[in-house]
Amino acid sequence: MSEPGPWEEAPASCGWFYGRVTSTTTTPLTAADRCDRCGAQAYVRVVLPSGELLFCSHHARRHAAAFADVALHVQDETDRLLEEHGAPAR
Repeated sequence: MSEPGPWEEAPASCGWFYGRVTSTTTTPLTAADRCDRCGAQAYVRVVLPSGELLFCSHHARRHAAAFADVALHVQDETDRLLEEHGAPAR
């Protein structure tokens, strides 16, 4: 199982991943966008000064602390993951 079970309230240490950076990117992520760590469908785009990284929900959470201070922009579409797979709302 690549994604966690019940969605719990986000700890403060999660940084940008839980909505502290808003999205201004207009290009939605598609099934062709793949996680740079594992190849799963990407639901998070992290724009850095030197380029961008795409992450699945699992790896975005895992690396959130590392990018919180350097990300110029974060496009978080994890709400689609919940809708598409019938997970309970947060």
